[in-house]
Amino acid sequence: MTNPSTAVLEALHNACSQNADILKPAEKQLQDWEIHPGFYSVLSEIFSNHSIDVNVRWLAVLYCKNGVEKYWRKTAPNAMKEEEKELLKERLISNFNEPVHQIALQLAVLIAKIARVDCPRNWSRLLPVLFEAVRCHDEHTQEQALLVLHHVTKTLASKRLPGDRKLFEELTNDVFSFILGLWTTTLDQFGQLALKQSDNSSNSLDKSILALRILRKQTAFGFKEPGENADVNIFLKQIFTRFKQMLDCRQSMWGNHQVIEKCEKMIILMTKVLLDLVDMHPVTFIPLIRPSLELTVAYNFSQTEKGLLFEKFTVNCFNLMKSIVLCDMYKPLRNSSDLTEPMRQEACKIKTEFFTFSTLSEICRRLVSQYFLLSSEDLNTWDTDPEEFCQEEIGDSYRYSIKPCTETLFLALFKENRMSLSPVLIEMVHQIQLTSDPNDIMAVLRKDAVYNAVGLSAFDLFDDINFDDWFTSHLLTELQNRHVNYRIIRRRVIWLCGQWVGVKMSQNLRPNLYQALIPLLAKEEDLVVRLEAAQTLKTAVDDFEFSVDQFLPFLETLFSLLFQLLQEVRECDTKMQVLHVISFVIERVGPKIQQYATALIHYLPALWQESAEHNMLRCAILTTLIHLVQGFGTSCSCMFNFLLPVIQMSTDVTQDQYIYLVEDGVELWHVTLQNTSVSTDHMLQLFSNMTGLLELGTENLRMCLKVIEDYILLCPVEFMQQYSSVLVNSLGSLMTDIKTEAQVLVLRVIELVLKTFPKEAPEAFSPLLPSFIKAVLENEEHPLILSMYLTLLARILLQNQEFMFNFLNQVATDLNKDSESILGMFLDILSEKIDSITQPEKRKLCALCVTSLLSLNLNVIKENSLVIHDDGADDDNEYYGGNEATDQITDHDRRKTKLSKKDPVHTIALREYLLSQLRACQLLHGQSVFNEMMDSVDSEIVHQLQEFTQKK
Repeated sequence: MTNPSTAVLEALHNACSQNADILKPAEKQLQDWEIHPGFYSVLSEIFSNHSIDVNVRWLAVLYCKNGVEKYWRKTAPNAMKEEEKELLKERLISNFNEPVHQIALQLAVLIAKIARVDCPRNWSRLLPVLFEAVRCHDEHTQEQALLVLHHVTKTLASKRLPGDRKLFEELTNDVFSFILGLWTTTLDQFGQLALKQSDNSSNSLDKSILALRILRKQTAFGFKEPGENADVNIFLKQIFTRFKQMLDCRQSMWGNHQVIEKCEKMIILMTKVLLDLVDMHPVTFIPLIRPSLELTVAYNFSQTEKGLLFEKFTVNCFNLMKSIVLCDMYKPLRNSSDLTEPMRQEACKIKTEFFTFSTLSEICRRLVSQYFLLSSEDLNTWDTDPEEFCQEEIGDSYRYSIKPCTETLFLALFKENRMSLSPVLIEMVHQIQLTSDPNDIMAVLRKDAVYNAVGLSAFDLFDDINFDDWFTSHLLTELQNRHVNYRIIRRRVIWLCGQWVGVKMSQNLRPNLYQALIPLLAKEEDLVVRLEAAQTLKTAVDDFEFSVDQFLPFLETLFSLLFQLLQEVRECDTKMQVLHVISFVIERVGPKIQQYATALIHYLPALWQESAEHNMLRCAILTTLIHLVQGFGTSCSCMFNFLLPVIQMSTDVTQDQYIYLVEDGVELWHVTLQNTSVSTDHMLQLFSNMTGLLELGTENLRMCLKVIEDYILLCPVEFMQQYSSVLVNSLGSLMTDIKTEAQVLVLRVIELVLKTFPKEAPEAFSPLLPSFIKAVLENEEHPLILSMYLTLLARILLQNQEFMFNFLNQVATDLNKDSESILGMFLDILSEKIDSITQPEKRKLCALCVTSLLSLNLNVIKENSLVIHDDGADDDNEYYGGNEATDQITDHDRRKTKLSKKDPVHTIALREYLLSQLRACQLLHGQSVFNEMMDSVDSEIVHQLQEFTQKK
């Protein structure tokens, strides 16, 4: 760059342009400069100059931050020079007077990223300078230094190596007391200014929030035992008094949305301090158990404090109570030698004293009757966007969402206190069943809430509720109530059935459930109810006790209703949900689905096109196709016009979406080949995708190798004629870079080719065989791999001796040995390692291999007769590889059977073969030479041979 600063400044200006013709070249130029020495020094000059346009400075910080991520470490390609790094670090901490908050935030993140790598060894000045700035009397400098310290603290706290943890503990020790004092002072200032309605109150609160964020990380990660530090104890005690102050202040500042939002941030941060502590330092938290529980109950289960609540606070309080209830440290142990037993007993005592029966029952009742109720917002979503209403909250949504948070707390309390709470919940059930006026919407909502609780705790209520009686005497009747308000109960009752069907519903009642589902899936029913009914059907058919015969009378109707529902819903997520239900049904009924699935098969291509931007829906379509192919068997050829292009697209690694589709796509490819009678040209062409898949590594290797085996069995001649060289090269490349288990899978594919083409395959795989021979002779491979090499070479020697002897001559030259000595070494190792070959058919294969050499030279029996004796006696003609005993025999199974029945292992009787080979040897060498050779064999071996050959 001739004039670096001007050129970079101009490029950054252009990169802020809204004109793509100006923007794109500028971005390209900046990207090219990323690896130029001095580029980041120029960027730091630009973002430090407050007279330059804010957008340009902000962009300069972003480019600098991205460069640090890519090029800061010494081992990175095009790593920054040390001189430039030192200049950048010095400039970053030279002043904390950035006037624009967005840029100050990015600078703080940038400093933290460098600190993660360099602090303290290569950036010893950072922390002293930062601590000095934090103690500065200039408010703006102090606030910006606090922002930087927060991000540095957050970054260093996340490091887990012992040295890093020690550093963070030292950092905490140096600054914790000051930050605590700062938090206390600024919070008091905020309280005084808030009383006066001062506009400056917000600034004090900002600083206080930053201080608390630092204290949170330091409390959790900066002490081995926080409870042993006096400042930490002062801080934790303050938290409980500050809750009241901040909640009251939030209420009094009603209308000032900015301050209210910051008050809520402070309250949430205080709850997070407690949540971190109970999770990471449960012993330190023991003295806080009672005040935490009292706080939760006082504010969330009391009418007097109800006006102080807001949702995020309630969520964190409930999660705090749940953590206390479930914490292993607070549960008694039978092993009294546990060093923490006194503290454990103390925690148990506190919990027991707090959770009296009256407290537990009140919490339970309020959770159900207050927090489980559907809100007006829920009901509005039900009416305006039913598909959105039905989207499930999954994963860790309990951390931030009130509904799953409330349900997980209820379950935690119920599981820990089942004996106390079961009667309470059953009493609630009796109470709500007495009222069934559908016009009373609150009564309907209370019933919905109680049924929700009964469904969630189904496993814990196993001994307390006779669900069969309840289902037949009451719930079925409720499903028939068509009042508009009762859609809430119909939806909840069918969900309740789904919760109990796998817990305690008699198998003879399953037809009643299927019958009840039919009107609930009908078009006239409310959409939310229909979607819930579909999920219950999925649960029912996925149950261990599911009976196809019981389900068949309802199959046609239910499948038709599900298909109708699939067509009607609009959202991709909902279609995916319904499609999963359909897949489960198809999977469970198998071939019996064929006469009902025609409409679905015609619909799926259109759905595939519609879902071009929704990869997860396409995954659901692939799953459905897998089950359809398995259900249709060889009749799946009717779907080839759609199936094969779908397989092509979903397994093509050059397509952007392959990363989402490849796993299901390869499985669909596999089941399609397995259920195909005759290959087509298009099906063969699909294999061109396989090279790219194998190059990806081992993620889908097992299924890819199954696909290769499918082709070898389905169309061996056409496949090998077209792809043999590709196959050999791909498998050879794989063998150099995969683990033992994967190597075995690759070798099995090679074994299958050798079985299929005993004459041609050895020549095709000749590039790989020298490494097999070398591995066997060096005897250094994993036992499992070595046994595979031995059996592969034994098969070639048995089935194609001419090739093998020619091959050994070639290898002998490379190894500076003669071919006879190599063969002898191979037979010696085969005899030595025979016990590691555990499969009977492979042991017999080795015996046949040794026996095949007798007609050439009786000397092979001297060291190898034990192979013959040990492994040739059992079931000479037994078929080892079939699948005839399973209920459903695919064409693939038949092809495997056919190939196996041609295998010498299953067509040659070893005893007769041994006798014929001995006779051939006798004729070849003459009786006297034969006798002489036999006399040279160990007498024990001769005795074993006689026993084996005379055995009946």
